[in-house]
Amino acid sequence: MGKKINFDYETLISSYLLFGDFKSAAMVFFLGFDRNYAEWKSFLQAFECFGGDRIRVIEVFIELSRKGVSFDSRVLTLVLKICESVMGLRLGLEIHACLIKKGFDKDVYLMSALMSFYQRCWGVDSANRVFDELSDRNALLWNEVVMVNLRSEGWVKGFERFREMQFECAKVSSVTIVKMLQACGKVGAIDEGKQVHGYVLRLGLESDLSISNSLITVYSRNKEIELARKVFNSMKNRNSSSWNSIISSYTSYGYLTDALDLLGQMELSDEKPDIVTWNCILSGHALHGTYDGMLSILQRMQDKGSKPNSSSVTSVLQVVIQLGILKIGKQIHGYIIRNGLDYDVYVGTSLVDMYLKNDQLASAHATFDHVKNRNICTWNSLISGYSFKGLFENSKKLLNQMEEEKIKPDLVTWNSLVSGYSMWGYTDEALAVVDRIKSSGLSPNVVSWTALISGCSQQGKYKESLELFVKMQKEGVQPNYATISTLLQTIGHLSLLQKGREIHCVSLKNGLIDDIYVATALIDMYCKSGCLKPAYTVFKMIRNKTLACWNCMIMGFSMYSLGEKAISLFDEMQELQILPDAVTFTALLSGCKNSGLVPEGWKYFDSMNTDYKIIPTIEHYSCMVDLLGRAGYIDEAWDFIRTLPLKPDASIWGALLASCRVYDNVKYAEVAFKHLIEMEPYNSSNYILMMNLYTISNRWEDVEDIEDLMKVKGVERGFMWSWIQIGEAVHVFTEEGRPHSDEGKIYFELYQLVSEMRNFGYVPNINCVYQNVEAEEKEKLLMSHTEKLAITYGLIKTGSSVPIRVIRNARVCSDCHTVAKYVSLIKKREIFLRDGVRFHHFREGKCSWSLEQALALRKNFELGSENDQVPLFRKRTLRPGRKELYISPVPFRLCSEVFSAIQDECTGLKKLSNGDNTMPWQLWFRQIKILLKIYLKGRSI
Repeated sequence: MGKKINFDYETLISSYLLFGDFKSAAMVFFLGFDRNYAEWKSFLQAFECFGGDRIRVIEVFIELSRKGVSFDSRVLTLVLKICESVMGLRLGLEIHACLIKKGFDKDVYLMSALMSFYQRCWGVDSANRVFDELSDRNALLWNEVVMVNLRSEGWVKGFERFREMQFECAKVSSVTIVKMLQACGKVGAIDEGKQVHGYVLRLGLESDLSISNSLITVYSRNKEIELARKVFNSMKNRNSSSWNSIISSYTSYGYLTDALDLLGQMELSDEKPDIVTWNCILSGHALHGTYDGMLSILQRMQDKGSKPNSSSVTSVLQVVIQLGILKIGKQIHGYIIRNGLDYDVYVGTSLVDMYLKNDQLASAHATFDHVKNRNICTWNSLISGYSFKGLFENSKKLLNQMEEEKIKPDLVTWNSLVSGYSMWGYTDEALAVVDRIKSSGLSPNVVSWTALISGCSQQGKYKESLELFVKMQKEGVQPNYATISTLLQTIGHLSLLQKGREIHCVSLKNGLIDDIYVATALIDMYCKSGCLKPAYTVFKMIRNKTLACWNCMIMGFSMYSLGEKAISLFDEMQELQILPDAVTFTALLSGCKNSGLVPEGWKYFDSMNTDYKIIPTIEHYSCMVDLLGRAGYIDEAWDFIRTLPLKPDASIWGALLASCRVYDNVKYAEVAFKHLIEMEPYNSSNYILMMNLYTISNRWEDVEDIEDLMKVKGVERGFMWSWIQIGEAVHVFTEEGRPHSDEGKIYFELYQLVSEMRNFGYVPNINCVYQNVEAEEKEKLLMSHTEKLAITYGLIKTGSSVPIRVIRNARVCSDCHTVAKYVSLIKKREIFLRDGVRFHHFREGKCSWSLEQALALRKNFELGSENDQVPLFRKRTLRPGRKELYISPVPFRLCSEVFSAIQDECTGLKKLSNGDNTMPWQLWFRQIKILLKIYLKGRSI
């Protein structure tokens, strides 16, 4: 009879719902049903399915209560759950009062529902107070109070309640244990996780699959992969979640080989890989950049009968983006359409991104137009694509269209515009977008400001980027690792050491020093700011050095002409089995070039392809031409250029021209110059180099011809400057333009310095002046060289223990180089001079570069005996398998410079022997003097 009545009630409720009479349906439910959780859940699903609102159920309950209908604890429990779901705050409080009044506070199910209601509607503290006021607490209530705290992310209180529960000897449910383990995984509470694991073992619950799977997850999330594997191995029964959990653990941390081994084992087990398994493997490869194997995994997946879903193709599209294999991308696009996966907005967005990254803007826009239910990410992807290509009109149209479709731009939308404008040098437009962000009710975040700073830095607007950083701090936006890295690059370009140290402190203060990008940028900044020692200190402190760190430090040594140290660091890198890339060899060859290490340069150049399968680029060929040319192998440099597999560019011919100027080789210089004026018709430095070479050879008519050529082509001379930072101010010295405010004091101090230097043997090198004027006038012109003025100003304005740091935008001349050595000796000051090529470190009358070059000359050249009548440097065999020996006379000017360099190193000449008794330093020095005497016989000075 009861079953029949129940059926009638169900039919009646269904009829009311069908006709939309939700109030009557609710009344029948409250008054006629044998109410339990299953029935109430079924009723609510049907109620909502027909369009009813849960609030209407509460309204019926209130109406019946006011009419005097009395409900038992089961009804109150169900109503509390509805109050919780619809945030019925007031009614929940009334039910709490009612259950106390009726004495229902002993009903554990009702009190459990009450705690859950308070946690959701009034906060977890209120729920805890309800529990604390209970006199009788059974296992159900203990489990509920733990769950209440964990659901609201009150981790500490949840762990505390769990411990209290154990002291009370209350039985923990498997659901609570799983929730506890999930919490331990989220917050990294590995010790608490191990304690829960111990509790599981004591109670013999390890056979529960959900608990074992959660243990695997908690260990893997806390980087305890071995413990996760032990749990997995100890499981007698495993389901697909077990396999997927352990495979996901391995892929998350890049142990892809182990993950594939487990995949193979899974294929042999009762549980076959499902779509989740394959997606774990694919996403793991995408996450760790091992794109080459992903296509074969996709094929294997299909061969095993698993059909790729939206997550699968989204991961595989990353392969297309990273490897630039557009053809495969189009095939995947076809698969997506054929299998109806284009409904997924994330798949559509990934396709748009794939086409954008492969420079297919038209295809990207066409795909965008076909994406259904476009979300903000889809819009942002296309807007950013146009912005980064500089197509701002297209971006604006999309932005307007987006607003027409009632989709409000978010910070990502605006930041993509800020990044695009900044990258293309439109700083004012980028700032205008920042103002629009503010007017839209949003606040520019660290990404907005970093985009502005980065854009200015890329465009060479270093001063503006620093000003923007100051403005960012004033607005209370904290920098992140990208901001700091960008700023350090900017400061490195400017060599603002003090500002770099300040940013170093900011990174320490904000806990960013451990970021690998920040650490690498610090190395670069210190190297470019004349502080090699702090750069190396930062390098040594990095635990897991990336290839970029090694490359940066090798380049740092190369900049300071410390080729031997660069090679030593490369060898250390090889011992750690870190494979070099093309950038590594550029840094290494630069070190060989700046230190005159010709045989070593050949060795590493040849090893690129033979040992590392790296095809040399034009940059590497340019380094080799520069290396050979600077070392005096002009003929071999010329032969090298003629046999290049690539067409020589301006950097190649520029390197040859610069070498010809050093060695007075007009023949090859004219060839190089002819190519350069075709490739770089408006680069004034090429014209000036050629003019200098003609000047040295007293070919004044040729000098005039080049000057006329510059006038015809409209080429203006480059703007030469040097600067020094004193305190917070940067003082710039130029050959033309407004003079420095302390010019009188500077020249007075400089003339006194020169007078003092003459007592130590200084003779002005008037060959560094290329104007056709008298010798006396040339000496005066030497005094106006900007690096001399900057060094002198540093002497005036800084304390005696402070190193002087000067930056010059062109190569330092021989006379200024000599003056800097004398100043460091007389004034006992360290001087760091960064020119357009390298760093020079002057100390106690010596320059690190001079000593390196002297040692290089000792290695690369053999001198004839005292009886030789022809003064020749005889080049040693350079490259394995090359028998020809290039012999060419060395110009008097070079011999003079070498003699001067060695003479300046008089206190450390024993270093030149390098332990080689076959050429004592005294004999080396004597032979240089003999060579000079031979030249002096045939020359008038």
